[in-house]
Amino acid sequence: METWHGFPNAATVASHVLGRGYHGCWVLALGTNDTADVAVGSNVGLAARIREMMSLIGRQPVMWVNVLSLLHSGPYANAKMQEWDRALLKACPRYPNMRVYDWSEVARRPWFVPDGIHYTPEGYAHRAKMIANALARAFPAAPPVQEPAVMAERQPAPPPPCLVH
Repeated sequence: METWHGFPNAATVASHVLGRGYHGCWVLALGTNDTADVAVGSNVGLAARIREMMSLIGRQPVMWVNVLSLLHSGPYANAKMQEWDRALLKACPRYPNMRVYDWSEVARRPWFVPDGIHYTPEGYAHRAKMIANALARAFPAAPPVQEPAVMAERQPAPPPPCLVH
């Protein structure tokens, strides 16, 4: 994956965090620049970018935040962002620890700055709160406790769906 003006990319940052012993839940708000890089000819595709991050994280829980833009053309066009969102959902069956927060469904036009890509402070505040709530739904602290007699009668519950609203 690419770097910009010498800044480390997400994989480099994740490697450093893991090297310091982090073990917990990850939130990955990636994809906007990745999608644009692929659109302008990067030889690292969308699926490979997702695979690289998931291979670093391993079996730790991870919430990806899907992406969108208000642009209609160019490498940051929303049609390109939707390709990233589809790639995330396509990757989910391979990673049972992976969830995707459907930010693109709830983000509102007034939360964007004029570039159509980034958010206003209010937009970032809404995004942070909504991601935190999605994390609680996707990865509850403890599974519900059932009575022993009920547990014997029921089949194990299927895993939660990948896309979190």
